[in-house]
Amino acid sequence: MCQQQVQQQQQCVQGQLEQGIFHGFSYRKVITLNRSASPEVAILLCTYNGQQYLNTQMDSIAAQKFPHWRVWASDDGSQDDTLTILAEYRAKWPEKRLSIVHGPQKGFVANFLSLACNVNIQASYYAFCDQDDIWDADKLARALAWLQTVPDNTPALYCARTRLVDAQNRETGLSPLNTRQPCFANALTQNPASGNTMVFNHAACALLRDAGQGVAVVAHDWWLYLLVAGAGGKVFYDPMPCLRYRQHGGNLVGMKAYWLARLLRSRTVREVWRGDFRRGNDGHVRALQQRRATLTPQNRLILDRFVHARNRWLLPRLWGLWRAGIYREPLWSHLGLVAAAIFKKI
Repeated sequence: MCQQQVQQQQQCVQGQLEQGIFHGFSYRKVITLNRSASPEVAILLCTYNGQQYLNTQMDSIAAQKFPHWRVWASDDGSQDDTLTILAEYRAKWPEKRLSIVHGPQKGFVANFLSLACNVNIQASYYAFCDQDDIWDADKLARALAWLQTVPDNTPALYCARTRLVDAQNRETGLSPLNTRQPCFANALTQNPASGNTMVFNHAACALLRDAGQGVAVVAHDWWLYLLVAGAGGKVFYDPMPCLRYRQHGGNLVGMKAYWLARLLRSRTVREVWRGDFRRGNDGHVRALQQRRATLTPQNRLILDRFVHARNRWLLPRLWGLWRAGIYREPLWSHLGLVAAAIFKKI
């Protein structure tokens, strides 16, 4: 895609945002959210040594305009005052607003999956939650405004752009803007949105639970995107930021904000070159093959083409990946994908 096409695409997206429309969804409908149905959102909060920022995050949850939520906090063995802070909020919030459980202490992916797969947690909708962000007051309301347009038996996932802030909550920019409709061909090599923005319905949660919490995947949020998109569910990427994504030295997973810095970071290059990206794809392929029955026929074909192409020699490999429709966003990220494919690191 040439620079002129990119600029035209960005202008188109900006025009849609000004009209309150993106991917066929009107943001003006947010104000018509049906509160009478009173669906509950289970907020899945994972903590680990989070005392520095946890209070701010908890206060932003309490300030949500959508009032029907309940927090389930899974602590992964904190050695600081995290558990004390959680206990204080449990005491001052209404009864059953906050439940605290002990995580598996096997890393953040296992911790989030342990919550998502906990059958004792039953709700209409679920939201992943990090310990150090700051939610916009309308985060849940906006997510549910879209989710409630999807039939309950259809897996549905809402995700969004983020506003990046530093440790002192000073704005540093926005996460990259993705302009194409989310789909399985994209999910195979990229998760376009952070898990901290994700809100999903019970049908999507059922896909996670059926797959089990012991699955070996790169990240819980990427796995959810793969499952929902693969099953032919609905995925909506909101180009309007829904939270303040704090970037600091303690981030387990951080957003690299600027494409040039990201391109030049030696660690990123090393990770691709030494095969981390390919090994992650190996894990996803194995996990998806176990869930093959949940994939649509078209997505099974895409998966098969992807698996076949990535193990062939150069020209058939590139041709096969193109034929499968594999892509990343934005353009610089897709070029990185092509480079990885050339060196058989995909």
